[in-house]
Amino acid sequence: MLNEWQDWVGTFTGVVALTVLSLPVACVTTVVLGWRRKVIGAPKPWRTSLAEVGMVYGTVPSVWLILLPGERPGQVLGPLNLVPLRDLLEMDTGQIVGNLLVFAAFGFFGPMRLKALASVRRMLVVTATWSALLEITQYLWLDRVSSVDDVLLNAAGAGLAALASYPWWRTAARTDTAAICSGV
Repeated sequence: MLNEWQDWVGTFTGVVALTVLSLPVACVTTVVLGWRRKVIGAPKPWRTSLAEVGMVYGTVPSVWLILLPGERPGQVLGPLNLVPLRDLLEMDTGQIVGNLLVFAAFGFFGPMRLKALASVRRMLVVTATWSALLEITQYLWLDRVSSVDDVLLNAAGAGLAALASYPWWRTAARTDTAAICSGV
């Protein structure tokens, strides 16, 4: 089934297999980064390292799957739906869950690593923008279905994940806000 390199990088099965096979690399990378940061005295070395690796490891495979081409990429435009909630009613549970998970890792770990993302509103704007760009790419070049509902679900998943990680990033966000407000 995965005999040629195209099978590994150009199919759903190959991307999932590479994701599973790269888990040990992600774990080792997290430990090495955390240890290095701890040695140099960086603040929150383990959380920072986990957040960085988690954002990448949890988001790249989903985006990769989104960017897999359809049957006639570049020859025809994929189907397009700009009416909100129309496709949502026709999606199966797997599609809905998959769309919610596309940017969930970024939504969970992003605010822990990047103070600029320590807001559910900002996370929604950033992920909706990235999702819209992915949908435009699917429509114009990949012969894949493009839907505003995918954008809404992708952003909602990131927003819910950001809410789930709120206890780990709220202190940093409050401290930054207090420093800005006090003029420090």
